[in-house]
Amino acid sequence: MDLAKLIRDVPDFPVKGVLFKDITTLLKDPDAFLEVIDVLADHYADETIDLVAAIESRGFIFGAPLAYELAAGFVPIRKPGKLPADKISASYTLEYGTNVLEIHQDAVQPGQRVLLVDDVLATGGSAKAAAELIEKLGGKVVGIAFVVDITALKGMDKLEGYEVFSLIKF
Repeated sequence: MDLAKLIRDVPDFPVKGVLFKDITTLLKDPDAFLEVIDVLADHYADETIDLVAAIESRGFIFGAPLAYELAAGFVPIRKPGKLPADKISASYTLEYGTNVLEIHQDAVQPGQRVLLVDDVLATGGSAKAAAELIEKLGGKVVGIAFVVDITALKGMDKLEGYEVFSLIKF
């Protein structure tokens, strides 16, 4: 299945000059959504993974079913003010500003092997910040998975040293 054809371009979202890759058109196709989860699960099937961590909010769409398929726990990495217990945070730059991510202090135990998941790799800022949060808690990031990689934005440059996998490259 050509998954790339199911992703819609939305110009000038969320700000003028950004070409947004909208995955909702892929998600509404049950065969495509199943294929994404199956390919991701197959890619990591031989890896020991204790936790799947996903970045708010679209990363949750893929991270939770992937955690289920891999028989791993699920850890949400959220934007500020969304997690109720003690947390740590990291700020990052994206193509149209800055933001902050948070994770509960007890979400990852030292030595746990964590797969990080998000929908799109753009500049790599949010993924790098999320990986740093996991590592600050003592976890080992065994991979970072994306559905889409927007190669022109060179997000891979920020993720040097990590095993990165994406299904679709634009």
